[in-house]
Amino acid sequence: MTISITSAFDGGNIRVLSVDGPSAELEIEKDNSSDFYQWFYFRVTGCAGEDLVLRIINAGDSAYVKGWENYRARVSDDRALWHTAETSFEDGVLEIRHTAETNSLWFAYFAPYPMERHHDLVAEIAGREGVSHSSLGRTLDGQELDYFTLGEGEISVWLYARQHPGETMAEWWMEGALDRLTDLDDPVTRVLRRKATFHIVPNMNPDGSKRGHLRTNAVGTNLNREWHEPTEEKSPEVLYVRNRMDETGVDFAIDVHGDEAIPANFLAGFEGIPSLKKRQTELYDAFIAALLARTPDFQTRRGYPKSKPGKGNLSMSTNQVAERFGCVAMTLEMPFKDNDDLPDPDFAWSPERCALLGRACLGALLDVIDEIGK
Repeated sequence: MTISITSAFDGGNIRVLSVDGPSAELEIEKDNSSDFYQWFYFRVTGCAGEDLVLRIINAGDSAYVKGWENYRARVSDDRALWHTAETSFEDGVLEIRHTAETNSLWFAYFAPYPMERHHDLVAEIAGREGVSHSSLGRTLDGQELDYFTLGEGEISVWLYARQHPGETMAEWWMEGALDRLTDLDDPVTRVLRRKATFHIVPNMNPDGSKRGHLRTNAVGTNLNREWHEPTEEKSPEVLYVRNRMDETGVDFAIDVHGDEAIPANFLAGFEGIPSLKKRQTELYDAFIAALLARTPDFQTRRGYPKSKPGKGNLSMSTNQVAERFGCVAMTLEMPFKDNDDLPDPDFAWSPERCALLGRACLGALLDVIDEIGK
């Protein structure tokens, strides 16, 4: 019996080169008008009882080759629960092996967060008490850029995710954060909403998400390199968000991402901005300490090198926001692999753990909110 493979669905990405019984040779498609590629998401049918061997032969030239080292692909038979699959990387080929128990399986780089789930999330959160929902504008593919506000405090908090659409863990994090922020029985939520107003964009790149891109929008623009001068033609998503930030001001911001290579959760800051102030650094360090105390899934030993003084890249969100508003801004990175400090052989870093980290970040924000407001 010969299997069938397709990615012709929301967020899908794969090119089928050849199929021979239960084996296949595949390639990941590049983002439109870009050389970036790494995200894959496809379905295999007609596979019950088969020992599948799926070889992605262009993995060695992908955007982040170190992301394949000690990496395990995700597999699901219901698109709800995503297990790890046996995965190896050698000679530029990513090989996934899995014995299929059902006739239909989905494989992905990380647990997908398709636009249909995004719309379900928007509908659910928009209907909760005290939440205002609107669109900041339309993307180049004509999708709405969804935006929530909630809370009545003077402190302006911005949470935004998925500038890079293949980093689906960012919107899983959003699910956890939004669920907590809309639970009025939670004392953390009640205090935060009294002291702050939250501005939330759960998915900044809906076009790339639907197209199955790793890192760019509909026209191949990396949104997190557009914050210095966004345009309607190349990066309307950033333009809409930055314009709204200019209207609301920003006191605290988290830009949520995923990292291909580092098997840990970590923060990247704004140390290289030209106008760095001691107070910004102190508040950032206080948040880090609070998050360390809130969850063992966060650490500070591994992460990105710090920028040298005055050398911060102002085209990137965290640096631009910190410089523009004199506030505390940060990039939260989560792994595609696993948190090696607390590994999970069955699920690795998972949607459930992303959501829990989202909740923990709000707990840490509570610990520093009064200092931010001074």
